[in-house]
Amino acid sequence: MGWAGSGVLIAWHDLAEGREAEYLDWHSHEHMQERLAVPGFMEARRYSVVGTGPAHLILYVAVGPRVFETQAYLERLNQPSVRTQRIMPALLNMNRSLCRIEASRGFGAGRWLQTLRFSPVPGCEARLRDTLMGKVQWLATQPGLCAAHLLISDRNRGRIPPREAALRGGQDTMADWVLLIEGYSPATVAQDQTVFLWQNGAGPEVASNLYEIDHIGLDH
Repeated sequence: MGWAGSGVLIAWHDLAEGREAEYLDWHSHEHMQERLAVPGFMEARRYSVVGTGPAHLILYVAVGPRVFETQAYLERLNQPSVRTQRIMPALLNMNRSLCRIEASRGFGAGRWLQTLRFSPVPGCEARLRDTLMGKVQWLATQPGLCAAHLLISDRNRGRIPPREAALRGGQDTMADWVLLIEGYSPATVAQDQTVFLWQNGAGPEVASNLYEIDHIGLDH
């Protein structure tokens, strides 16, 4: 099983001091619902960091990566609401990545989620991909876990900054490859995967963070 769609928008960001309550209300009661109203969006999630790392993680599953290029979606990015215009400048250090789902296994959503951001060593892409395809399938069956996903960003999508990005200062960065591990045991979810990634073709820079879910929204 796993996610039914083949596209994901995933974003990590910090938040300006004193804006937390306003941000959470906006994201749950406007932004998430607005995104799920766009044809092709299937699921929305928001997480808060556990320990160190970017304060929030936002994840949207879509039927396919091309959803992020549709007129309906681009209109939302380029015609932000009044509340969105007020909130966007408070979203700091944004890493926003449009990805295809390379592998997804498991059932449901776990309370905890580990995100691992990395890049393959040049020439090791195929070996790393094949290894992680098997790793995702294995992780989804382990006690304490419920699902795992491998995402690979498409850097050719979303190259023209929309108005929303301009409101944030237009300095968004992007992830390359992302491994997501979710489950119901925080210790199991948070197990270090860095050495495994290094041994199988990932570069030296691996960013690992643990998150706890705040809100899940589904397309009806």
